[in-house]
Amino acid sequence: MDKADLAWVSVSTLLVLLMAVPGLALFYGGLVRAKNVLSVLVQVTTVFALAIVLWFVYGYSLAFTEGNAIVGGFSRLLFSGMLDLASGGFALSGTVPELSFASFQATFAGITCALIVGGFAERARYAAVLVFTAIWMTLCYVPIAHMVWGPGGWLLERGALDFAGGTVVHINSGVAALVGAYFIGKRIGYGREGMQPHNLPMAMIGAALLWVGWFGFNAGSALSANETAALAFFNTLIATAGGILSWAVVEWIHKGNPSLLGGISGAVAGLVGITPGAGLVGPGGALVIGVATAAACVWGVNGLKRMLDADDTLDVFGIHGVGGIVGALLTGVFNAQALGGPGLDSMAAIPGQLWLQLEGVLITVVWSAAVAWLAYFIADQAVGLRVGGDAEREGLDIHSHGETAYHR
Repeated sequence: MDKADLAWVSVSTLLVLLMAVPGLALFYGGLVRAKNVLSVLVQVTTVFALAIVLWFVYGYSLAFTEGNAIVGGFSRLLFSGMLDLASGGFALSGTVPELSFASFQATFAGITCALIVGGFAERARYAAVLVFTAIWMTLCYVPIAHMVWGPGGWLLERGALDFAGGTVVHINSGVAALVGAYFIGKRIGYGREGMQPHNLPMAMIGAALLWVGWFGFNAGSALSANETAALAFFNTLIATAGGILSWAVVEWIHKGNPSLLGGISGAVAGLVGITPGAGLVGPGGALVIGVATAAACVWGVNGLKRMLDADDTLDVFGIHGVGGIVGALLTGVFNAQALGGPGLDSMAAIPGQLWLQLEGVLITVVWSAAVAWLAYFIADQAVGLRVGGDAEREGLDIHSHGETAYHR
C-alpha cells in the first residue's frame, strides 16, 4: 500500500461527493422553478444515497470482479473479503485498499444516477424516481461499468478508451434522461409559458462546486498520486476554461449577448468533454476538446433539442449526452502521440481507435435507452411515474414534500 496514493484517492472520493451533494443538487435546484427547488434537492440527494447502498450490497461486485464480458461475479457482495477487522488485513486494489477504490467508484455510481433527475425534473413522482433508480443502476450502470472498466469487460478488452466516465457516466445518464423526458411527457405549459431558472446565483454556486469536485472525478481516476493524475488535473482545468469561453463566444454571436447560464453550461460541457480523455490526451488536445464540446452542446440544447421535441428539463442529454459523445470520439484522436497524447504511436492508428470509441458510444446509447425504457415502464406500473396535474401546477415542494423554500 502507498500512503500517498491512499490519501489522494480518499480526497478524490470526497471531491466527487462534493460534486453531487451539494454541487449537482444546487446546480439543478437553481435551474428549476421556485415551486420545485426542494423536490430537486431531495431527489438528487436520495438518489445518490440509494445508489451508494446498492453499490455496497451488490453493485461493486457485479461491476468490478471477474465474471464475463458483460457483468462480474458475486465474490464482493456486501464488500465480502475486502477486510478482516479481527486481524487488520485489507485486500488491495493496486496500491490502495480495495475498500478505498470501491468507495471512490461508489460516488461515480451515485452521481450518474443523480444526473438523470434533470431529465424529468418538476413532474416525476418521488417514489417512481427511486424505483427507476434501483432498476436502471442494476441493469444498466453496473454492466456498462463492467464492460468499460471491469476485468474481462467487453470494451476494455477491445481497447476502447474511457479514462473517467465519458460513456459510463455521461452518455449513460444523458440517454436515460432523454428517454425519461419522452416517457413522462412534457411539463404542463411547456412551450407556452416561461419556465426560466428561478435562482441563477444558486446554479452558479452549484456549477463552481462541480468544477472543483471534478478534479477528484478526473485526476482521482489515475488511482495514484502520479504523473497521470497531474496531467488529468491540468486537462480538467484547461478544458473547462475553453468550454466557458467557447460557449460565451457562440452565444454572443448567435444571441447578441453572453449569459451567466451559458457560462456555467459551457463549464459543465467542457468538464463532460474532457472526462473520457483526462489522462489520455495532452493539454493542447484537452483545450480543443473543451472548446469543441461546448460548441456542440450549444447546438445540443437548442437546435437538437427542438429537433428531438423532448422536454429534457435541465438539458441532461444536450450537455452530458452530446458532450460525452464528442469527448469520447475526440479522445480517440488526441490520444495520438503526434497530437500531444501519451497513447497511439502512429496517426494511422487513429481511424481504428475512433471505431472502437464509436463502438463504445453505440453500445452505451442502445443499452441505456433500452434499460431506461424498461425501468420507467416498471416504475410507472408500480407507483405511477408522473404526479397529477393539480400537484404539478402547485409544485412538487408542497405536494410531495410538504415544505417550501420561500415563505411570504
